[in-house]
Amino acid sequence: MFWNLLATVFCGLGAAGVAMGIRAITAKRAPKWLIPVFAGLGMLGYLVYGEYTWFEHKKSLLPEEAVIVSTEQEGIYFRPWTFLFPYVTAFSAVDVNGIQPVPNSDGVKQFVLYRFEQTVTDSVSHRPYLLNCQSRELVPLSPEGTPNVDSLKLISTSDSLYKTVCGS
Repeated sequence: MFWNLLATVFCGLGAAGVAMGIRAITAKRAPKWLIPVFAGLGMLGYLVYGEYTWFEHKKSLLPEEAVIVSTEQEGIYFRPWTFLFPYVTAFSAVDVNGIQPVPNSDGVKQFVLYRFEQTVTDSVSHRPYLLNCQSRELVPLSPEGTPNVDSLKLISTSDSLYKTVCGS
């Protein structure tokens, strides 16, 4: 977060420098208000750039064995451009090396689902799941390791989570 703040400030200073150059070239005929406007647009531009490149940057940091199974895009009311051009605000990934068949079960596999969210400070959470590949039932495990059947979910065979877990 500190580096983002520092980069934002430097983008603002750089854009303000461009405005000062414009004023110098025009022999100070360009209005003075151009400097803070350019600084604000420079900072806003950097923040928008960071939002739209966050997903690709995080994806490049994942190890090869991590497979992205879902992404979420949303329009945010205080960022009106996101309704026209939505960007990825969260995604989920599975470590394919961590998928294990449950002993003495027919087609049930255990895995950990990682969820990455773009917030003020990036957040990552993980939770173990069981997936019955025959009945397509997805059940989260409690911290004690017992299935939480109240949160049972039926997923389709076309779901990328199903293909990733049951296809391995």
